[in-house]
Amino acid sequence: MTTTRTQADVMDDVQVKRSWKLPIVYTLAALLLAFFSFTAKGEVTIRLNDKSQAFEIPDIVLGGAGILWVLLALVALVAVWSIVTTSMRAKSPRWVQTLAMLLAGIATTLAFLIYAGTGSSGVVTLTSTLVSTVAISTPLIFGALSGVVSEHVGVVNIAIEGDLLVGAFAGVMAASFFQTPYAGLVAAPLAGALLGSLLAVFSVRYGVDQIIVGVVLNVLALGLTTFFYGTLMKVSPETLNTNRFSLASLKIPFLAEIPIIGPMLFNQTVLVYLMYATVVFLAVFLYRSRWGLRLRACGEHPKAADTVGINVNRTRSRNTILASAFAGLGGAFFTIGSGLAFTDNISAGNGYIALAAMILGKWHPIGAMSAAVMFGFAQAVARMLPNVAPAIPSDLVSMIPYVVTIIAVAGFVGKSKAPAAENIPYVK
Repeated sequence: MTTTRTQADVMDDVQVKRSWKLPIVYTLAALLLAFFSFTAKGEVTIRLNDKSQAFEIPDIVLGGAGILWVLLALVALVAVWSIVTTSMRAKSPRWVQTLAMLLAGIATTLAFLIYAGTGSSGVVTLTSTLVSTVAISTPLIFGALSGVVSEHVGVVNIAIEGDLLVGAFAGVMAASFFQTPYAGLVAAPLAGALLGSLLAVFSVRYGVDQIIVGVVLNVLALGLTTFFYGTLMKVSPETLNTNRFSLASLKIPFLAEIPIIGPMLFNQTVLVYLMYATVVFLAVFLYRSRWGLRLRACGEHPKAADTVGINVNRTRSRNTILASAFAGLGGAFFTIGSGLAFTDNISAGNGYIALAAMILGKWHPIGAMSAAVMFGFAQAVARMLPNVAPAIPSDLVSMIPYVVTIIAVAGFVGKSKAPAAENIPYVK
């Protein structure tokens, strides 16, 4: 007698593949926090007040070890949960996994800050650090969104670093020349779009390998900005490279007074507010509009897109230029967005960190933004640490953002699926 097996019976026999990557990471984080908890001695001062707020929030002074033990318990619970579910081959919902990762990451980072400030005369300025996080994340988010758009349309944009660099250069030059920072906000995306047009011409029209073109464009951007910085800006810095015309913070009434999150979200420059709008725009229209459907079709199955009447190469070229304009706008942060003059290689590898954020975010605008904020927080912490714990070597502190990038990409990306037709020229 034969029995017919249902699809559910067959699925029950398929075991979920176990991966011990996350349990190991959580366990190591718990061990690190245990070391912090046992060795911490003294009190820590936490400042939640921001200098821009109208009212005062008193500093919080607590025993550092007590806070660390609480954070250790939280991370230990996440580690135990991860070990149990992995050993039982249980598949948790994605939102549960994301929540566990966020809890462990936030607790570990906060524990690091508390440990550095325990027994020190410095103050852990949490709110100011969060304000810096949003600002520092802005060019990374613009760069990551640039990669999201260009790779969804089938073009690998390694030239994000170059886009940021020319955006920073053109932004401060236009702002200085026209004596208004808003001229820089116009010039920066135009400079990025110009570099993106070169990427589109060589990679889309002539079919040159997109990665090679991107690397060459990065070198070109670095060479041109270095040359013009030395020949034009240094000759007339007050006319072409001054920090006097920078973007001022725009404080949104009432919202900016909300403790902790108010200054972080609602007391920023117009560049940050443009970043908010860009993230929302792409999150909606990339997946809920005809433009987004055509764009993604050219990156996933260009032959099918061509069959229904979409001009694949024209769509790729236009959106590659648009993506580079986003990155160029992000580059303006390094100069007019930060109140700084242009210097050689001012982008300092942030374009490559933006690429890592895009991959870590699985080519989704929200995911890319979240990863970029994580990297921005690492940079903000690195800037705050010398004031909290001066004994920590400065070289070690400057390594923090890049170490976080390596750990995040190597430890949490897993098997990411890029658009199927990226870096594949389309020929009819």
